[in-house]
Amino acid sequence: MTPEAPMTPEAALLRVIHCLDRALASPFKTKAFVRALDVVRSTDPVEIAERARDERLQELDGIGDATASVITEALAGLVPAYLTKVEAESEVPLTDAGAVYRAALRGDCHLHSTWSDGGAEIEAMAMTAIELGHEYMVLTDHSARLTVAHGLNEERLARQLVEIERINDEIAAAGHDFRILTGMEVDILEDGSLDLSDEMLGELDVVVASVHSKLRMDRQPMTERMVMAVASPHVDILGHCTGRMIGKRPESSFDADYVFAACAQFDTAVEINCRPERLDPPRPLIDLAIEYGCWFSIDSDAHATGQLEWQPHGCNRAAEREVPIERIVNTMSRDDLLAWAGA
Repeated sequence: MTPEAPMTPEAALLRVIHCLDRALASPFKTKAFVRALDVVRSTDPVEIAERARDERLQELDGIGDATASVITEALAGLVPAYLTKVEAESEVPLTDAGAVYRAALRGDCHLHSTWSDGGAEIEAMAMTAIELGHEYMVLTDHSARLTVAHGLNEERLARQLVEIERINDEIAAAGHDFRILTGMEVDILEDGSLDLSDEMLGELDVVVASVHSKLRMDRQPMTERMVMAVASPHVDILGHCTGRMIGKRPESSFDADYVFAACAQFDTAVEINCRPERLDPPRPLIDLAIEYGCWFSIDSDAHATGQLEWQPHGCNRAAEREVPIERIVNTMSRDDLLAWAGA
């Protein structure tokens, strides 16, 4: 969307950050705007205005040329030129066929917050999801084994569930027909077990299970590992099944016939991961999962608010491969999704 003037400096910087995240920009560039945002929030607005008028914003530690221009133009009642540029450059393409799928989606079943390795608070992710027209989002922060992502152990997950309930109460009080569903992206361990107790898994609305370690296992043990996980009564979605990073990391080796047959048998959805560096599964595997009659879930795997807008990447691919829309779980209503997941 193109923001309308006037914007506050805070709103302008927030929108720039959103668009940079949407574009998967360099973390250094994004951090510069995050730092400038912190400066604006912690400085008297009168001082900010005076410094902008006198061209002294850069004297503040954390304000550079680009961020100073955004602040100054916003104070002048203009849409900052830099914001206009990143809005245009970061727009996510959506084909006509993909638009049919995007219109059918009612939520997003895989996303992260600052509780693990995300860059935005739960509230910010929820408000963005509401603005995108979603009826629900499933918060799926990482489980404890993924220490590099500051994964949640059971104690932290229990605290998060209380926090989600509080935020949902605030969302309802504000008049929004939207709900944060509880979940986790739980690690599939080397032996196929899951990185969370059955008791805690049973408390969650939707569980995404993904392989994050030992991605170069031999084909047979990787197949057994994945089949055991998707057969779990607690697992609802198999996340980014090949683990690939386009141009950086190859696909894992596993017998997709066995894995997708198990997904079909145990009603575990195959995720169509929308991150542009993943786009996982590859097209031939989407076709194979269709042949097996699998369920699907088109998920952003967002780690920031702007990345919630990535679902069109998956919608375009689903349309291209003719994934049956009625087999996509996040086209379901909130109640139907919960019933499907057995929550």
